[in-house]
Amino acid sequence: MNFKKTIKIFLLDGEIDGRLTCELSNWTGKAYKIPRNKVNTSSDRSDLLKAGIYLLFGKSEDDSFEGEAYIGESENIYERLKQHLREKEFWYDSILIISKDENLNKAHIKYLENKLYITADSSRRYKLKNENVPTKPSISESESAEMDEFISNIKILVNTLGYKIFDETTVADEKLNETEIFYIEAVRGAKARGKSVSNGFLVFKGSEIAISIVNSFSESMKKLREKLINENIIIKDGDKLILEKDYIFSSPSTAAIIVMGRSANGKTEWKLKNGKTLQDIETSN
Repeated sequence: MNFKKTIKIFLLDGEIDGRLTCELSNWTGKAYKIPRNKVNTSSDRSDLLKAGIYLLFGKSEDDSFEGEAYIGESENIYERLKQHLREKEFWYDSILIISKDENLNKAHIKYLENKLYITADSSRRYKLKNENVPTKPSISESESAEMDEFISNIKILVNTLGYKIFDETTVADEKLNETEIFYIEAVRGAKARGKSVSNGFLVFKGSEIAISIVNSFSESMKKLREKLINENIIIKDGDKLILEKDYIFSSPSTAAIIVMGRSANGKTEWKLKNGKTLQDIETSN
């Protein structure tokens, strides 16, 4: 069951593109969003001189990713952020998470770093710049439960601040209403099921992808198709190409293009069982 929540965002500089804090009601955690060009003006934030988790965000030249990111931890999160000004050029924005009650120790932040990295890596939305998978420390069962709850709130705040790096791409079929499911069935073996979601278009695991592509297939879509195949998100099963897991594409058209192996307008290609297109649904009163 999802409960309603209150999130408080405070503009530290009075500017939309400046520094801000983000807090969730009844939670001991706190998030800072600090652009790269504001790091050196943040030495006055004494609560950043303690243990925490941080995420660095940059743009990606690879169209198959929403951006690049680095996930780390430190016992002095502000000093580590300044260190990354010197050592890492790719990032332009950062999110830092601390505990207001100073209840995060070294083992806790290592646990958070490991779990957040694994979630981000699984979502495949951002190209992670970490050279190695963060190690997972041994903590008690009760501490694990506490940190897992802490993680769930981190995900809410990071998403609220505009970065869907932890978004899950799986939607349980049993929770779906048939009137929400769209279909494509076309030549070259394309046969897929999908659903419009808040951050793109989700194509369901088991959908069949066109076994070949047309000569006019765009280079960017070729790159995305190859990425999905190389990462075993699309696998070969006999004479078919199958989507191995639920996957959220950036738009209905991108999803339709990959499924059909040709240029496509997703708004008109994705149809409900009654024949209504996604465009029909979105424009209906």
